[in-house]
Order: sequence, then structure tokens, then C-alpha cells
Amino acid sequence: MTGRAGRAGPQEELAARLRALQELSGLGVRALARDTGLSSSSLSRYLNGQTAPPWPAVVALCRLAKRDPRPLRPLWERTSNPLPAPPKSSRQGRPRPRNDLPRDVPDFTGREDQLSALLEVVAGHRAVCVDGMAGVGKTCLAVHAAHRLAADFPDAQLYVDLHGFTEGRPPLDPDSALRMLLGALDVPSERVPQDGLEQLAACWRSELAHRRVVVVLDNAADAEQVRPLLPGAGDSVALITSRNRLLGLDQVPPLSLDVLSPEESAELLARASGDGGGPDGRLARDPGSAAEVLRLCGHLPLALRLAGARLRHRPGWTVGILVERMAEGASEFDTAFAMSVRQLDRAQARLFRLLGLLPGESFDEYVAAALADVPLRTARAMLEDLLDAHLVQQPTAGRYRLHDLVHQHARRAAAEQDPAAERERALGRVLGYYVHAAAAADAAMPFLTPGHPVTAGPPPAALPPFADKNAAFAWLVAEYTNLIAAFETAAAVGADLHVCELPRFLRAYFARRCGTMHLNFLFERSLAAAERLGDPLRLAEAHSDLGFARYNAGRLPEAADAYETARALVARVGDPRTEAELALRRGYLSWDAGDGEEPLDLFRLARTLYEQAGFPTGAADAAAAEAWAMLRLGHREQAARRARDVLAVPHTDAAWPPALTARLTLGVAIAEEAPDEAAAQLEEALAAARADGHLHNQAWCLNCRGVALRRMGRHEEALASHREAFALLDELFEEHWKIHFLNGYAETCRLAGLPEEALRLHRQALELAPGLGNRHEEALAHDGIAALLETSDPAAAADHRAAGRSLLRELRTG
Repeated sequence: MTGRAGRAGPQEELAARLRALQELSGLGVRALARDTGLSSSSLSRYLNGQTAPPWPAVVALCRLAKRDPRPLRPLWERTSNPLPAPPKSSRQGRPRPRNDLPRDVPDFTGREDQLSALLEVVAGHRAVCVDGMAGVGKTCLAVHAAHRLAADFPDAQLYVDLHGFTEGRPPLDPDSALRMLLGALDVPSERVPQDGLEQLAACWRSELAHRRVVVVLDNAADAEQVRPLLPGAGDSVALITSRNRLLGLDQVPPLSLDVLSPEESAELLARASGDGGGPDGRLARDPGSAAEVLRLCGHLPLALRLAGARLRHRPGWTVGILVERMAEGASEFDTAFAMSVRQLDRAQARLFRLLGLLPGESFDEYVAAALADVPLRTARAMLEDLLDAHLVQQPTAGRYRLHDLVHQHARRAAAEQDPAAERERALGRVLGYYVHAAAAADAAMPFLTPGHPVTAGPPPAALPPFADKNAAFAWLVAEYTNLIAAFETAAAVGADLHVCELPRFLRAYFARRCGTMHLNFLFERSLAAAERLGDPLRLAEAHSDLGFARYNAGRLPEAADAYETARALVARVGDPRTEAELALRRGYLSWDAGDGEEPLDLFRLARTLYEQAGFPTGAADAAAAEAWAMLRLGHREQAARRARDVLAVPHTDAAWPPALTARLTLGVAIAEEAPDEAAAQLEEALAAARADGHLHNQAWCLNCRGVALRRMGRHEEALASHREAFALLDELFEEHWKIHFLNGYAETCRLAGLPEEALRLHRQALELAPGLGNRHEEALAHDGIAALLETSDPAAAADHRAAGRSLLRELRTG
């Protein structure tokens, strides 16, 4: 797959690549066609360049030859492909690569030798660790170098603060850091390992191996924290900063920074103060006082910038006045900070101190407004003043952060000057803001159940506007680390209401981005908080939520236990909304277990309860699930009627979950009687899933389209749709999801004249189903195998048929 076909067109070049795959497989055309499920005539045309193959055929050939198909994707897209291109992941569809780097400082001064040394080291070792004392400019140098390297590393420029020395919060653990970095690369959550740091680190290295990425790992505490984050094979580079020499990283050369030289210090002070260093400037007119400023700042870049900012904003001051103000401080840090803070008015100084209480690593004006309990416009103006004073940094438009030294100073000043009750109220406002903002974002993202009211504190004066689900999701991505930090802070200070409620509003985000392990952890903590609160309704909701998290993680017995506990509590509380949600969730669990009529009964119960409670969205969710359960039980006319009822519910989002389920149900149910309408419904569902970027839903839509096309007698098109669905699941590494699709795919293969492929798929289903507890699909696999072996091995066919009937009897009797 590494050779090129000279000046041949893309179709001829692709054919040459496919012939190379055939050579690697060692198979003739007939054998290759048999093992990939392709017809011999079609495969011959693909190999000869007469016809461009569909993408699933390329994937099948690559898989057989044990080669990654992704390098062939651009070439395939340039061919005249008669089938629609398979859906792209969100990473492939990004308009530009991710760039998380903070702004490069405009007054970067000196460090030419260190910068050259850093660039030389990463060229040979792919990683470097910049160490030195606080305020010496480690981050500034690393970020400046990353900006210089950006053109050579175009796939992404990433930044993560590891908080190794941030007062008031523990260092970021490697597990969380890796999930943040993989999320920044838009790696689908389904491909991110849920258990084990080693597996996460391997996934990170694998993603970097085929990209050119520069990543800044700022403020590392020690070698153990940063080692799992290092790139492996490939061209990506890591720039690490730490106050400590990380001796444990033998393979990473160190670069130690000292304070600036007197000449560099003088140049930086001149640039930061706007003096320019000319003979008529204030610094030149009083060289003695200028030298004293350099001494008081300890030749530290951070302190020099703060002092220069004061001089720039006080045109009436002499340098001697600056020295007098700075001399009141106790150290080079305190001199600069205290002098800068003294220039603030009372309200600005109060906001600055309170910013030291924030649990997250960055913030926006809405957080600042909630923290200080001031109008949004006032918070915005005060942040601009703090920015001018260099007490606040602005890494990107609309986002602010505190240097860790500034954060430490603000936190200490708040403890000394603000009463404990005021600090507690300010922190409570911030925690309440994050719960209310997450609830607003969740409400803008259609999910399987309607949102719940927020009781964790009064609503803040201002919340970010969420015009649609894309804006809401973007906010959740930007604020994720802050939301988790807020959750941890709430747990630490005993804010149990916030601990109970915040994870509920993150479920839609976790479903798209973060996987299930962390969600289970959050809901475990929520349950503990609910137990402390002692409210039976909250306790019922917490058990139901934990069961839902267990279900999504594939931990079905634990989910069932949690649901049973919740059911007993709900029966005592008598809350119809919570009971409806629990019935819907129990229906999904029963559905996956392959039970007979029980899922249908539970979905009907959920619909009735939602209607009684006055929640039409929840009722539509349950009705859509009810229609799908009817279809699976063979009640096609009833399923179609219920699906049409759901589609009649007005909604503006094409990817609204009830409508998506209803379209798929209707398309499969009426495939034989009304093929044109069925095809239209299925295509609309697939288009909505692709536009929504939900890869699981795309695979579901493709498989349903395959089933419907098979029922229409369009077997070749049905096979192509099934194969595209399975190629997507292979990309997601979602083996357990295949249990829902394997038997239907096998039936299509049987009717298309591919009995060996059908037998292989049924046997794969038979292997998966028992481990997943899906007795219904296990029974279908036995029946399918029996039908295929009827003539060739009657005894084996009889055994499989008996096993299938036994399972079905168990399902009917419960």
C-alpha cells in the first residue's frame, strides 16, 4: 500500500493499490471474493480499474490483508464513486485543525539561546522539559516555541495545564489529562478505553503516530504525572514545563531557565511600560531607579511585566514613584502583585481576590458576574481593567485565566481580607452558576428524557445564550474541565444538592464525548450525596441515574439492581415523572436482555405516565421505543401506526431522538408495502444522523436501511448498506453493538446467495449474545444456523433449532 501508480488517474491508482492488497492476501479472485463477501465479477472490475468500488469493499479488502484502510480514503474520495460517501467523523469534518495554544506574548524578549536550544532538542528527541523557578517565563517560552512550530505540525496545536503547583487544587491526574487531549483531537468516545491508564496512554500514542501535533504540557508536578502523556512513534512533539527538574524522564532532555540577564530585563521593562528605551524615556532619565525596579522584580519576566504595566498606565509617575510603591512589598512577587492590586478600585480589587476561589482553570465573564454578584456588563468592564493591569490573562477571546502565582496571591488575599461567610457565598454562587448553565445547555440538546428542574441555588442573573444544540455542545466542550472541577469542589465543601444535580445535566455530553466510566464515577458520588440529604425522591433519582450509567457501560446486572432499588423508592414517593423515566430505562434494559413482551409493556407504562405528568417529549420518547418494540415482535402494522403518531409530534430538530427512532421503525415496517415511502423515511433518518454527527445512530440507520432494502428484494444495495454499517462499527471498536445487527445482516446474505457469509455472521452473533445477556438474538442466531444447515448437516440443524426454541420458551415464560 506504499507504492504509487505514477501519473495514472485516481481510479487507476486505487485499482493498483487494491491489487497490492490482493497480493498481500495471497488469494485468487474467487477466494478473495468469497472471504470479503463480494461477487467475483464486481471484484474483478475493481481490481482492473473498470469500476470504482464502494468504500465498504475497500475496507473489507484492507481488513482481509490486515492493513489500515484510512490512508486510502483520500484516494477513494477522488474516484467517481456511484454510492454516497460514508459519514465522516467529527475530526475529519473539522474546518480547521484544533489550536488550543494561549496567545503568544507580544513583548517576548530575550531567550534567543534558550529558544534555539529548545527547537534543536525537539527536532531530535520529540520532547523537552523546560524547568525553572516560578515566574521565570517557562510557559511563555514553551508557548512561544509552540507558535513557532505550528506550521510544521499542522494537525493540531494543543495545550493543557497540569496544575502541578496551583494552590487550592490537586494536580490534574494523567487519566483526566489523556481524556482531555483525546477529546481535543476529536477521537470518538467509543474509541477511548474506559479502564486503565496504560490503555489510555496507548490510545493517545496511537492517535499521535499518524499525525503531526505539538502539545504543551504546562506546570507538570513530577515525572509520573507526565510520562503517560508523552508521544511515542511518529513526528509529534511535546513541550513540558515544570518548577522541578523531572529526573525520572530519562528520554526527555531538560532545559533549565534562569532569570533574565540585566540587559534582557531592561529591554522587557521598557517594552512592557511603553517607554521604548529611548534617551527621552522615563527609564533613561532615571537609570538608578530603573535598576532598582529590575532588582525588586528579581529579573523575573512576570514581575517585570506587572511593574511595566503600572508604569504604562500611570503616565504621571516617575520611575522613582514606582520604586517607592514596589518597596512596600515583601518579595519580588509580592512587590509586583501588591503594587498592581493597589492601583485597583475597591470593586476591582474585590473581584480579583474572589477570582482566587474559582475551582476551574479558566473562566468567562458570566462566571465572573456570578462570582462577584454583579451585572454582566460590570463584570466585563472589570475584567478588562484586570487584563490591562496584567493580573488576568486572556488566552483566547472571551476566556480568562490567572497565572498560578497570581492565583495564589489572590487566594491568599481573599483569605486575609474577605470574611469566611462572604467567601462561602461567592463560591456557592459559582457552583450554582455551573449547575444552572449546564441545565440550560442540556435543555438545548435533545436527549432521551426531558430535563429536570434545578434546585441547587437561585438562578444567576445571566447565563450564556444557547441558540441551538451546536452552541450548547461547544459550551460544554469549553467548560468540561471547569464543570468537573466545580463538581469536585461541591463534593469537597459538602454542597450535596450540587453534587446530586450537576451530573444529570451532563448525560447528553457524556453520550457524545466522554464515554461511560467517568459518568459512572460521578453518579456514584451523586448517590452518596443523595443518601446524606435523605430525600426519598432524590435517592430514587440517584439510583435510577446510576443504573442508567451502569447500563450504558454494559454492566447490566448492576443496572438491574440499581433499577430495582429505585423502583421500590419510587413506589413510596409516587412521583409520576421519575416513575416514567425509570420505566423507560427498565424497558431499554429488558430490550437488550432480549425479553419478550416486557419491554413493550414498560414502554407503554412510561408513555402513559409521561402523559399523566404533562411531559409530551418524554411521552414521544416512550412511544417511539414502543413502536420499535412492536416491530421486533413482528407487529408491523401496529408499529407503523405508532411511529406515524410520533412523527406527527411537532419538532424543529431533524435528529430529535423520538423522530429518528420513529423514521427507522416506519421505514422497516412498510418496506414491502410502500417501498418508496420507506426509502424516503430511512434516507431522511440517515441524513439527520450524519448531520448530527452521532456515529452509533449512523450505524443503526445504515443497518435498518439494509434490512428494508432486503425486504424490497434489492439485495446488492442491502449488502452495501450493511457493510457500511459494520465498517463504521469497526472504526468505533464497538463489538458489542454488533449483536443488534448481525442476525439481520446474515439474513440478507442468505437471501443474496451468500450462505457461507450468512453462517459466519450467525455464529458471530451466537458467540456475542450469551456474554451480553441478549437471549433474543441468541435464539435468532440458533434459528438462522439451523436454516442454513438443514440440508448439509441435519443433525446439527436440529440441535440449533431445539436450542433456539428453548430460549424462546424461556423468554415467553419470563
